[in-house]
Amino acid sequence: MDPILEKIQELREELTGHNYNYYVLDNPTISDYDFDMKLKELQQLEARYPEYHDPFSPTVRVGGMITKNFETLVHEYRMYSLDNSYSREELEDWEKRVQRILGGTEVDFVCELKYDGASISLTYENGRLVRAVTRGDGFQGDDVTNNVKTIRSVPLKLKGNYPEKFHIRGEIIIPLEGFSRMNQERVEAGEDPYMNPRNTASGSLKLQDNAEVAKRPLDCLLYSIIGEKLNFSTQFEGLEKAREWGFKVPPVTKLCHSTREVMDFIDYWDIHRHELPYETDGVVVKVNSLAQQDELGYTAKAPRWALAYKFKAEQVSTRLSSISYQVGRTGAITPVANLEPVLLAGTTVKRASLHNADQIAKLDVRVGDTVFVEKGGEIIPKIVQVDFTRRQPGSEPTVYITHCPECSTELIRKEGEAQHYCPNYYGCPPQITGRIQHYISRKAMDIEGLGGETVALLYKEGLIENYADLYLLRKEQVIPLERMADKSAENLVNGIAKSKEIPYERVLYALGIRFVGETVAKKLAKAYPSIDTLRRATLEELVAIDEIGVKIAESVVDFFSNEDNVRIVERLRSYGVQMETSPEKLLGQTNLLKGQTFVVSGVFEHISRNDLKKKIEDNGGKVASSISSRTAYVIAGDNMGPSKREKAEKLDIPIISEYDFMEILQRATTGVS
Repeated sequence: MDPILEKIQELREELTGHNYNYYVLDNPTISDYDFDMKLKELQQLEARYPEYHDPFSPTVRVGGMITKNFETLVHEYRMYSLDNSYSREELEDWEKRVQRILGGTEVDFVCELKYDGASISLTYENGRLVRAVTRGDGFQGDDVTNNVKTIRSVPLKLKGNYPEKFHIRGEIIIPLEGFSRMNQERVEAGEDPYMNPRNTASGSLKLQDNAEVAKRPLDCLLYSIIGEKLNFSTQFEGLEKAREWGFKVPPVTKLCHSTREVMDFIDYWDIHRHELPYETDGVVVKVNSLAQQDELGYTAKAPRWALAYKFKAEQVSTRLSSISYQVGRTGAITPVANLEPVLLAGTTVKRASLHNADQIAKLDVRVGDTVFVEKGGEIIPKIVQVDFTRRQPGSEPTVYITHCPECSTELIRKEGEAQHYCPNYYGCPPQITGRIQHYISRKAMDIEGLGGETVALLYKEGLIENYADLYLLRKEQVIPLERMADKSAENLVNGIAKSKEIPYERVLYALGIRFVGETVAKKLAKAYPSIDTLRRATLEELVAIDEIGVKIAESVVDFFSNEDNVRIVERLRSYGVQMETSPEKLLGQTNLLKGQTFVVSGVFEHISRNDLKKKIEDNGGKVASSISSRTAYVIAGDNMGPSKREKAEKLDIPIISEYDFMEILQRATTGVS
């Protein structure tokens, strides 16, 4: 071997070992000075001999790459949210539900601290980090791989016996000591300090220069491994494996055999969490067995096999100065409490939501009151109580507004709904700009170079009145706007033009039809692959679509029965916006399995679970996580849960293999019975 290459590889291995000892084990075996000297020597050798470049070298930790735009990537496995619990009773109720679904079999739990940071999904192939993606909306996130490679506790190459490919999830955090040091440096430099570690960690991942990311004391704590053919069968064993492979998994995780043990863990850390080097806001309790997790499955938003027990939120008192009313894009009115500024959970809070008229009446909130404020889920400030002992004599009960604060139209409140609405859909400015802002948003048309403030300015200047007007904007019209330079005007116009490539299902979501979120838009696009077929759909036909209720169906029919909406849709079509599913996407999609519900359970030999589910959905079938009398087939692989098998047999539902399923699909395709 070339002695130069031998020296480079020797330095890489040595520095990787020191990195692991220092940042993962917290047990340095070399001085910072000696480490820096060896790193500098390696950098010089790699610069002199570029033919020996290695994208996984310890030198990538230093940074030096610029990312102008962070590509949006779809998660191979969705990143779900967690259901929250705030009491022992709720935790016990959850355990009973778990036991009931699993048929009373013995269940062990794993308790992990809930880290307060930025969620991340890391993908490893053949032991190498190939991708790091933010949580985003759970379905897709931003590719921040180059930035995450600078975080020294994230292994670039793994040790030991690891699966060929897997994803590992965790939180990017900034330890409290490092956060304090960052702020001290900012204050000394005459800059404002950062408000809290969580937001600072999240913002760091989107810095364009990863050399700047490398300077920040970011850390990564891992807690969940996902993939096919994993070489372990429990959550606890998976965490132990992750440590062996080189990941930083906090040692406080505990295997518990009862709710009593779980509560002991929670009670301990509710007191001792303030001794930790990083922020935590609760405990995540998970069913330990992966087979049982598979049996329990998921709801639309969260796994049934996990629960986040939240520590009591920090609460402060302050004075309510006034109540203002905001108008949303749907016309919904939200009352907002304007508060005397107060520090709460690391941020200065000036406003809090009062939700609706019923909530104001329930709390008896009045202007001038001293109120208690906390962060719901540690994020959104809300008023939870009034300090009646400090109420001023002569205070008047709050009278909810009767007319829109923006356009003076009389408000309406539909029976069974909590919120008041402004019915002036086409004449109320916040509703108009709100719909346009929704249209350009990232999950919808994702128009680069155009933000909410610019939309408001374009509307104010009379350049746009609806989202179709965006496609008529010219660069020379935009340049005179406040804070708009030649390049930014060009980017805006180009971004609008590029949005014509956005697929039909996202266009449907972007239209802002009430109650039509991302998931519903996908279902509608699948059932009606063009805007014309959807426009002609009747209420009865829409309700017949799986998971489309009367409320959604009525909203869709109402939208297309309005001539102004139809005119805007036709204009969008004429400008080149996608109004039907592309032929490429339709290729391979059929209704062969329409009306049939499948449950997929176990580990499969020749096809991944995700691919199996995709085949079912591509052919018009539905995938459910639990067995019911409506289940057509259970597709079973190795390690199928015993309670699922028992329930399927009890309901006389066919249990088939992956090969049986492919044969059913083949017969349906050829028409052979």
